[in-house]
Amino acid sequence: MARVKLENVSKIYDNGFEAVKNMNLDIKDEEFVVLVGPSGCGKSTTLRMIAGLENISEGKFLIDDKIMNDVSSKDRDIAMVFQSYALYPHMTIRENMGFALKMKKVNKKEINEKVENIAKTLKLEELLDRKPAQLSGGQRQRVALGRAMVRNPKVFLLDEPLSNLDAKLRVEMRTEIVRLHNELKTTFIYVTHDQIEAMTMGDRIAVINEGELVQFDTPLNLYNKPKNRFIGQFIGSPKMNVIETNLYRDGSDFYVEIFGKKRQLPPIKIKDLVSYETKNSKVLLGIRTEEFTYDEDSDIEVVFDNVEYMGSDTYGYIIKENSEPIVMRFKPKDPIITEKEIPISINLENTYLFDIKTEECISYPEKKTDIKNILIEDIINKESVKEEKIESEKITY
Repeated sequence: MARVKLENVSKIYDNGFEAVKNMNLDIKDEEFVVLVGPSGCGKSTTLRMIAGLENISEGKFLIDDKIMNDVSSKDRDIAMVFQSYALYPHMTIRENMGFALKMKKVNKKEINEKVENIAKTLKLEELLDRKPAQLSGGQRQRVALGRAMVRNPKVFLLDEPLSNLDAKLRVEMRTEIVRLHNELKTTFIYVTHDQIEAMTMGDRIAVINEGELVQFDTPLNLYNKPKNRFIGQFIGSPKMNVIETNLYRDGSDFYVEIFGKKRQLPPIKIKDLVSYETKNSKVLLGIRTEEFTYDEDSDIEVVFDNVEYMGSDTYGYIIKENSEPIVMRFKPKDPIITEKEIPISINLENTYLFDIKTEECISYPEKKTDIKNILIEDIINKESVKEEKIESEKITY
């Protein structure tokens, strides 16, 4: 349906504020891409530039290799689903869903056919003659999706569409949107600040911070191979623990100090550290919550300030002044309580090391296979073959 590209795109407002800085994205046909980042990072501004609701200050925006910078919003063949649903309150659901086609002077019979087909897909048949005020939040969101689907656009844009729903409905709608993407086989660009939504929905995720694209990759690659501390802590819930520690080198061996104990790093880390400037230096050690284990034989003991019993997991918290809490996840059967020394061990093979100055990642766990990455690479390879064929035909001609 559509390949979307941003080439060195920036958004600079009249007061000089640069909301988006030199953004480069290449979104493949039929791909589901999520733009994620903290509030105010520029993700919604990026989406609005794609939609034509914001002017592009610098750079190029292309759909299927056609520059769209000066093409009006209505002529871009894009449909947008808003956070607020943006339904007309005085119209029925049928009228809301068919409004865009009515504006295009499509005949009434064709509008009704398309609306009823989409309503069947979204399980809205019985609600077509109601007004938006008579619907629940989840139903209104499905109507907003249906109104976009009726147009059969090249690209779907979704701007935090689930943020107004309760937790249960958000989970249901996540599944619904992914199902629709698989059925429609259309390019989806989805904006959220919720990294769980990003991880569970996206083929690839573009992580944005302070207007800049930090990393663009598949969910598992972001989780396992973060570019820097920001990505490491932003992706994953609870977030990664990052502890400032000493890194020691003794010949070909490397050691870190953690919870007052010196521990040798596993051999797998050596290849990442041999070229790193180390004698006795400070580094940031990243440990995800699941890499801690209750271990009666360990000489590392910690005291928890707070413990949360979640049923399937138990979380222990160490809280210190002027530093982030350290969070550890345990099995529900482990005897984790507060105000008592608890013996733990750490799987150092699955830890991360970040440079203390640049916060760039200098060592991460062994690469794990990511099926989504394989699929994306396959799409990219097919695109390359197609482009080579077109170039070859041009030369032959």
